[in-house]
Amino acid sequence: MNRDLTMDDWVVAGIAVAAGLLAAFLLRLLLRWLGKHAESTRWSGDDLIVDVLRSVLPWAAVLGGAAAAGAALPLTRTVQRHVNQSLTVLLIFLVTLASARGIAGVMRTVTQSRPGVAGSATIFVNITRILVLAIGFLVMLQTLGISIAPLLTALGVGGLAVALALQDTLANLFAGIHILASKTVQPGDYIRLSSGEEGYVEDINWRQTTVRNLSNNLVVIPNGQLAKTNMTNFMRPEQELTILLQVGVAYDSDLDQVERVTNEVIREVMDEVEGALPDHEPIIRFHTFGDSRIGFTVILGVGEFSDQYRIKHEFIKRLHRRYRQEGIRIPAPTRTVAIQQGSLSIPQQRVAEDEPGEVVSPARLD
Repeated sequence: MNRDLTMDDWVVAGIAVAAGLLAAFLLRLLLRWLGKHAESTRWSGDDLIVDVLRSVLPWAAVLGGAAAAGAALPLTRTVQRHVNQSLTVLLIFLVTLASARGIAGVMRTVTQSRPGVAGSATIFVNITRILVLAIGFLVMLQTLGISIAPLLTALGVGGLAVALALQDTLANLFAGIHILASKTVQPGDYIRLSSGEEGYVEDINWRQTTVRNLSNNLVVIPNGQLAKTNMTNFMRPEQELTILLQVGVAYDSDLDQVERVTNEVIREVMDEVEGALPDHEPIIRFHTFGDSRIGFTVILGVGEFSDQYRIKHEFIKRLHRRYRQEGIRIPAPTRTVAIQQGSLSIPQQRVAEDEPGEVVSPARLD
């Protein structure tokens, strides 16, 4: 200490701390007002910016007041350096947390900016947050005068040992990154694996992919297995798809009438049933002379994979009702079984050599 503390020093330091607290309070009020206005806009970026600033600016004002108070007091050079160093580390810590939140929010917004079922690709969010926190931690160590070169060397050697011990985990991690980067699967897609699992992709994290099937149960699939298996994505390249239904009518039916009535039912279903595509052009193709019927295929357009069950349900009900009204028969399969009587012959049986002369004549059963 260069000189003794006086009342004026304490007054100036108190004013500096009070000014910092007042600035923090005013900034908090201002950011709350900005947050309310940001919620009324369509762009979600302003909400994220206000949220990040709300976590930094008020505390930065408090730290600024504390730094001004420390500068006003007659502290020794060593104490002043430690105070400034501590305040700087606290500021770096706050900025690191805010940056991690902001960048993670940007990543979350990017991964969720797609139509369909809501989901979140937490693998990118978590990796980004960890990287930002690690960088901030290294900067704080450097600010405190701690050399980070030995730490980086130790992390490199330790990372190699950890990589060998966690081969499966790292395989799942990089498989998940590859899946998201290639855009073959995104949260919200409806997928079906060759092993039978299917459903909406809810989340892709650092180890596993969570799929919600139509019964509302969650199926957890390791990323490595998902990357290696054959998979059908029903929402790429586009979400709309077509479904094929097989129908058959009797041979004595008027096929022109069948086509006209079926087209009317298709148009009715496309216009009235939720999930159908009103702009879909009705398609009917006769293709088979079957054993008891003439078969044809009806192609319907649906907006999304799970809509097909509702559309099939309504189409079959309405088509069956119209066919009954129009007198169009849908024959049941028939089989003719012919039974032909035959004969069974029992071959001649020979006796042993020690009983000569005895034979059994063959019997015949008609």
